[in-house]
Amino acid sequence: MKIFECDHCGQTVYFDNEVCVACGHRLGFDPDTIAIYALKPTDQVNWHKADDSERTFRFCANASFGVCNWLLPEGGAEEFCPCCRHNNLIPDTGTEAGLNRFRRIVAAERHLFYSLLRWGVYTPTRAEDPQGGLVFDFLEDKVDQSGYLQPAMTGHENGAISLRVAEADDVTREIARNQMNEPYRTLLGHFRHEVGHYIWDRLVRDGGRLDTFRAVFGDEREDYQAALQRHYDNGPPAGWQENFVSAYASTHPWEDFAESFAHALHIVDTLETARAFGLKVDDVEPEPLDDPYQCESGKRLADSWVPLTLAINAIHKSMGQKDFYPFVLSSAIITKLDFVFTLLNRQSGSKSPDRH
Repeated sequence: MKIFECDHCGQTVYFDNEVCVACGHRLGFDPDTIAIYALKPTDQVNWHKADDSERTFRFCANASFGVCNWLLPEGGAEEFCPCCRHNNLIPDTGTEAGLNRFRRIVAAERHLFYSLLRWGVYTPTRAEDPQGGLVFDFLEDKVDQSGYLQPAMTGHENGAISLRVAEADDVTREIARNQMNEPYRTLLGHFRHEVGHYIWDRLVRDGGRLDTFRAVFGDEREDYQAALQRHYDNGPPAGWQENFVSAYASTHPWEDFAESFAHALHIVDTLETARAFGLKVDDVEPEPLDDPYQCESGKRLADSWVPLTLAINAIHKSMGQKDFYPFVLSSAIITKLDFVFTLLNRQSGSKSPDRH
């Protein structure tokens, strides 16, 4: 994530900021230009740039809940921003617990969509593509007739992604993390993984790239349910770390791609953040990578990523914490990441202009 600045006073501001602490102006993120603007009210609904009254906007409807700071063009037909318009079922915003969960979920969702915007990935809604448009259902756990809790399931099917609302709570997510033996389990990680399945549908299956995919990840025509059951019965194969970025990635080529896609976003987003703060491991990393979103080489990104994670892991241990990044990038994994980066960067319009 890049660092932004208030276009009125020059104060450093961040992606989720709603008010500039220096000049006091309301802030909004414009997805069309990938920029944050200082705003002044035009009327009770509309806003304009603080230094340009001709640039007018209104906020996403979810701003009324205090969960979104994204902008829309004034007078447009859409009620929700390019992120929130994909939401179908949402938590109960009439309760404090539901609203807090929704706020955490949308914060992670907006972070995901920042990356998709940077790569220029087209994500039609169900209104635009009734059969395969991207849509999110945030599902609540249920209690069955016997009084047993039935956790909602996270998953993907033809562009419809379901996420368990309860995992917006840290305690619930930590319990699930331990039960599933997953060293990295976050809301943002869920979004990135499940959207990886959606990306596979659109850019691999429908994009005519099945042969090149199979050469790297294996044949996805393998029975998925049988592969899933084998994984839960027997665990990952011995030595899985040499070929897969996580144990779950070894389940099936679909899961391997989704996990690799999620890690591609982890890497690029974190490297961009490191660049924004001027972080670099001296005498280890090669020449600076100006914009990770423009890089198509998995090896080039790994050369920057590995030294950074080693340093941050050491810092975490100095604080008595677990590793920040408990994964190993083998040559086989880097080849898979290379496939993902090349796929994303060859999208029409994916070479994002320098829009500040």
